[in-house]
Amino acid sequence: MLKKVVIANRGEIALRILRACKELDIKTVAIHSTADRNLKHVLLADETICIGKPAATESYLDIPRIITAAEVTDADGIHPGYGFLAENADFAEQVEDSGFAFIGPKADAIRLMGDKVSAIEAMKKAGVPCVPGSDGPLTDDEEANLAHGRRIGYPVIIKASGGGGGRGMRVVREEADLLESIQLTKAEARAAFNNDVVYMEKFLENPRHVEIQVMADGQGGAIHLGERDCSMQRRHQKVVEEAPAPGITEEIRAAIGARCCNACVEIGYRGAGTFEFLFENGEFYFIEMNTRIQVEHPVTEMVTGVDLIKEQLRVASGLKLTLTQDDIKVTGHAIECRINAEDPRTFIPSPGKITRFHSPGGMGVRWDSHVYTDYSVPPHYDSMIGKLITYGESREVAIARMKNALDELVIDGIKTNIALQEDIMADAGFGRGGANIHYLEKKLAEIE
Repeated sequence: MLKKVVIANRGEIALRILRACKELDIKTVAIHSTADRNLKHVLLADETICIGKPAATESYLDIPRIITAAEVTDADGIHPGYGFLAENADFAEQVEDSGFAFIGPKADAIRLMGDKVSAIEAMKKAGVPCVPGSDGPLTDDEEANLAHGRRIGYPVIIKASGGGGGRGMRVVREEADLLESIQLTKAEARAAFNNDVVYMEKFLENPRHVEIQVMADGQGGAIHLGERDCSMQRRHQKVVEEAPAPGITEEIRAAIGARCCNACVEIGYRGAGTFEFLFENGEFYFIEMNTRIQVEHPVTEMVTGVDLIKEQLRVASGLKLTLTQDDIKVTGHAIECRINAEDPRTFIPSPGKITRFHSPGGMGVRWDSHVYTDYSVPPHYDSMIGKLITYGESREVAIARMKNALDELVIDGIKTNIALQEDIMADAGFGRGGANIHYLEKKLAEIE
């Protein structure tokens, strides 16, 4: 087992990692920027090192400084959390080349799955269902591109191979617009990702976003821990997540989960990972794999009883999985609301000092956050300041508990999106379950 871990992140996920390390008797090193001296995990860690200025490029994205922090503290592992360098293959490679355990997949797996084209090719080979598409990068052969469009059927979507987070995408509804759209997407991709490779897929009109959580040891062992529904999105960013996904039967879960596990074994995957799918008319279509722990991992933990961070630490220590697929039982229902420091209507970030704070409680309520009274939310990073998770024996109970928990949660001094989350929990469409990925955007547009 690892003895000392550098937590190469900040905020709620850094505190979550620290707690898991403590349970496994692993010492912790909290790195931080000058803006984050008073973060909760920094105050609780065994050792702390300031690695730079508030700008992420001068602290949390500075690879040499992070590796140096591990060297001077005699750590033997580095946990990247999510965001920042978590899916940076060069970082993973440099960490392991420097003699430390990277608590995540090998660099080759990150590279393979980080490129959308190579990821789709690998998934098709492993038997994971994919969206009908160009089966590779689009070339400058205009006739071939037009033929792809006719074969797939309109509407289609042009996607940047190196894209993500909703960027590098363009929907094309008519053949007359296809060639120009390809060139525009390539230009945008070149500017945004320094990679102008694009590909074409069938555009699904009203899909849901359903993802499968996996854990693999890189030694031939892989399990899945059920699915999550993350369809409540705004501008391709998740707002509410839940597990299990409404309407997914145990038979469907077992079938798609087995394919994801097989893919993990095929590519030699190690650690926690998430296969993201569009789900429409009872069919799964692979879109990408996140090679890290997800923001929404707590809902899976609540319905399976498995601590995913501790499993990450064990696997990164070189241990084989102790859990088998038969050990994983999905019980009850869990919902997560992301709490952001932002205006609930305009979504403009709202950094500043929290003058009064009270966390909710009660049966089946979990609050993952680093904030406290008098904590100042800095303007330099993502606006998420906490995750409110509720669990119940049914979806209805989980929603009822979430309504109560949101009502109890007090964060004064800054604006938050608590009011938006309350609106979602009270919404009849959300209450029915199974809403598609466009539902929240349309609802917000109607309010405007």
